Amino acid sequence: MNQYSLEIIIEKASNYVGNTWPLYSFVTSNPLSGYEEYSFADAVQQAQKNLGTSVYPKAILYRRALENGEIDISELKDLLAKSGYKRSPDYYLKLMESVQDTLTTNPQNDLDRLMVKWLSAFLDEGLAEWEMPFKSQGFYKAWRMLVPYDNNLNSVNAKDIPKTSWETLENLLSGYSNAQILDIFRVHLAALPGWTGYIKHRGENQPHWQNKYPVDLEQYLAVRLWTAKHLGMEFLVNTELSEMNHQVLELQHIWLKSWEKSWQLEMVRMLKDKPEEDENENRKDAVPDAQMVFCIDTRSELIRRHVESAGNYETFGYAGFFGIAMDYENTTDEVVQKSCPPILDSVYKVTEMATKDNQAKKDIYDRNAARTKFWNYFLKRMKNMLPSTFGFVEGSGLFYGLNLVARTIAPTISKRHTKVGHESICEPEIQSAHSNSDIPIQEQAAIVKSGFDLMGWKSFAPVVVFVGHGSHSANNPFASSLDCGACAARSGKHNARMLAKMANNDQVREVLSTEFGIKIPKTTIFVGAEHNTTTDEIELFDAMVPLSHQQLVSKIKTDLQKAQVSATQERLGIPLNSVAQAHINANNWGETRPEWGLAKNASFVIAPRKVTMHHNLDGRCFLHSYDWRMDKDGKALEAIMQGPMVVTQWINNHYYFATVDNEKFGAGSKITHNITGQFGAVQGNGGDLKVGLPWESLYHDDNDPCHTPLRLSVVVQAPKERVDSILSRNKNLKLLLENEWIHLVIMDPIEEAEIFWKENQILDTTKTDPILKNKSELRVGELTIV
Repeated sequence: MNQYSLEIIIEKASNYVGNTWPLYSFVTSNPLSGYEEYSFADAVQQAQKNLGTSVYPKAILYRRALENGEIDISELKDLLAKSGYKRSPDYYLKLMESVQDTLTTNPQNDLDRLMVKWLSAFLDEGLAEWEMPFKSQGFYKAWRMLVPYDNNLNSVNAKDIPKTSWETLENLLSGYSNAQILDIFRVHLAALPGWTGYIKHRGENQPHWQNKYPVDLEQYLAVRLWTAKHLGMEFLVNTELSEMNHQVLELQHIWLKSWEKSWQLEMVRMLKDKPEEDENENRKDAVPDAQMVFCIDTRSELIRRHVESAGNYETFGYAGFFGIAMDYENTTDEVVQKSCPPILDSVYKVTEMATKDNQAKKDIYDRNAARTKFWNYFLKRMKNMLPSTFGFVEGSGLFYGLNLVARTIAPTISKRHTKVGHESICEPEIQSAHSNSDIPIQEQAAIVKSGFDLMGWKSFAPVVVFVGHGSHSANNPFASSLDCGACAARSGKHNARMLAKMANNDQVREVLSTEFGIKIPKTTIFVGAEHNTTTDEIELFDAMVPLSHQQLVSKIKTDLQKAQVSATQERLGIPLNSVAQAHINANNWGETRPEWGLAKNASFVIAPRKVTMHHNLDGRCFLHSYDWRMDKDGKALEAIMQGPMVVTQWINNHYYFATVDNEKFGAGSKITHNITGQFGAVQGNGGDLKVGLPWESLYHDDNDPCHTPLRLSVVVQAPKERVDSILSRNKNLKLLLENEWIHLVIMDPIEEAEIFWKENQILDTTKTDPILKNKSELRVGELTIV
């Protein structure tokens, strides 16, 4: 085995674990993304085998869904019969209830414990006061120099350990076939998928840390297997499933499909139903007072309904990074952070520049920010440095005690989060992320045009508001999981402000008019805004609004406040003081679920707003505006399906798997979390790094989830031929459908609104490992694994 072959086998074995995203940029993604080219049924079966997980909802959830009508009994009976199951649904439900999942567990706990110790020390990003020595030389070399001092291992001499990870693996795996080596790597990477997933993430998404302290899966496997050998442990572990378990998995899959089909039927009936026009709707002017573009996020569905009810407003749905693949430089600490989907490379960099006559205010703001940063650093050092620890604690105890009482009794008074404030004195400036050069006007116009095309924009109101969204909560390590996923778990306000500035640029408007035929009235202004999803407050960044529009903007702000009241009343289920309660949730340091995030997501609707606006979708749908009549060549729809649809599928799968097995795919309970390395959480005092959402973000109580674990159902209003054409030339999208990672429903507007279900065409029922299922061999480049 040469080193090239080894790298290929490691890459294939790593498909069994997903990326683990850090707490400070928590991006929801499919934890089984490496399996997406295989059928969902095959993939989850392999995940149960390899990771020792639950992969379907518990039987008690199926029973409850059947009893309350969420599962249509006729759909269930039909699917059971088609699969050859002739007995009653209740019989099979009792069978699923009586058979426990045959879950596999890694028996090598001592080995795991040692690896967690080394990984947590090496991967630390500044939480520890004392840094692990030799980190700059890489994980393997640092471990090799320090392992002789490990009290958990006896008689270790660094001279007896090969100098490179490649040599170690070559020695340890001599005599094994390539297929056996693949199995060994798969088992040992899957033993701690949270930590190995973070190593993958570091290599792909964090060049700063990776260049400074290199680590990769080859180094990890060399350390782990050498330690296993030293402890006398076997490399291979048997993880076979029972035949009974295969049948239960098939039944669980059938019940899941019937639940999903029942939801699709309910949703389609609702969307096809057109209620009588509301009296207020008839009184609305043809041109709205304002148009507001919200993220497709499911939380936008509720606030959009209440905004539309508060006045003469039209709303749109668009991916929350607003089409700008950018990094954002924070004015507070000058840290550059990604603010676009992780699958995109950042093309632009956005910074803040003081507006005319505001440079003095900007200087004061910067000095205050630097002072705050210093004091935070100083307090941390005083608490953690040995010489000052006891004296500092004794002297500051009263202050911290009073602060703790204040944050507990009056969280809204003792606010942890304050508004940044620079939006009133600064304007965003965009440059190339690679050359720091200005962006040509034509390129800026293309960004603006792309947004208009994807949303099917026809005319312009006097005020157009691009509304990014962010979440605000206190004492919440998982806070970024509630921010905008399209902005890499950041607030989308920076992208919204930048797009508004581009659209206000006279030169950009001239290019839009002369080259693309898009004529924006001179009386139209664009404004950036932020929707706080925890409180439903919408803040307009209107410092640059001209006098001619200030009265209208003032009215919009008043109406947005009304929308906040009614939206929080519905969301929190309380008729009085709902806004105050929302602020308490956001600022209470003991609140375990400040908001529900994207829980309940089940569908992605690609259609004009008129299809959904008269219906309460209960926050279950991502909503992307799209008008098929304005997209003659289908390019806009193809872009939506290639981008936002794929991302919403990731989000949906993240929530699905974290719900069906929160310990393996989620994060367990927040109550017993400990933060490690500033980037992750572990349960209690160690163990695997948590990869997903905490239990409190998904469940009301045991066996009572807030999130309904269903796969994503995509509803598209477009001609069927157009959708078929897009699928035919996009293999990745076709596979997502055929392998049942998503369901697709087409509302054809030409065929008298006929509904088409795009059923999967491939159902692979093989029980073999999908990585090796093709004739039990895999050809990659010049290497064949047999």
